[in-house]
Amino acid sequence: MTDLDLATTRRDITDALLTALERRHEVLDTIVEADDRDSAAAAIAQLLGKSQLGAEAVLNMSLHQLTKAGRRKNQSELDDLNHEITFTLAERPASSGDTLNLRPFSATDDSDLFTERTAEQGVAGDGSGAPAGEISDEIAQGVGRVDNEDAVWLVAVENNDKVGIVFGELVRGEVDVRIWIRPESRKKGYGVAALRRCRSEMAAYFPGVPMVVRAPGATA
Repeated sequence: MTDLDLATTRRDITDALLTALERRHEVLDTIVEADDRDSAAAAIAQLLGKSQLGAEAVLNMSLHQLTKAGRRKNQSELDDLNHEITFTLAERPASSGDTLNLRPFSATDDSDLFTERTAEQGVAGDGSGAPAGEISDEIAQGVGRVDNEDAVWLVAVENNDKVGIVFGELVRGEVDVRIWIRPESRKKGYGVAALRRCRSEMAAYFPGVPMVVRAPGATA
């Protein structure tokens, strides 16, 4: 987990806990009326306007966190995290990752997305920084690396809309992760969401291999 990802996750959870404490009577009623844990978490997320991750944390809250000391500690942590991270969940709602999905890159269906990315960045898709070649050649080489289990290319999708690409390339015992988000989808939190989502994907493809994020656009 990257520093940004960790800090964003901690802030989502801490913010949800503090909001739940302020609205504890509503939260308790919501939990009591829920049919099961999953529906309770969904209802809490909707009630508080927080991420699913934050709602899960509310359900897992320990009783000692209800004390004044516990609330002061959470507030202090939230203040520190707010200094560390400049954007809020309201400003970049996609950063929670609740609505974003990742699927394998398709040479046929996603060539338009790769073409757009290459036109903007002008570099090869392998992460080497070399000038881009022909799109068809770039895609064929990328698919070849995926087939050889040397790479993973994933498309970030929300509501059937393609918002970006996640590249994972196995380089010298590490997975180089690069995230590209389409210009019109930036500053909404998709980069952070893709970063969160891709951890499990990369771990599944490359078990035990360290993940290194190289993409500045991951904070978009």
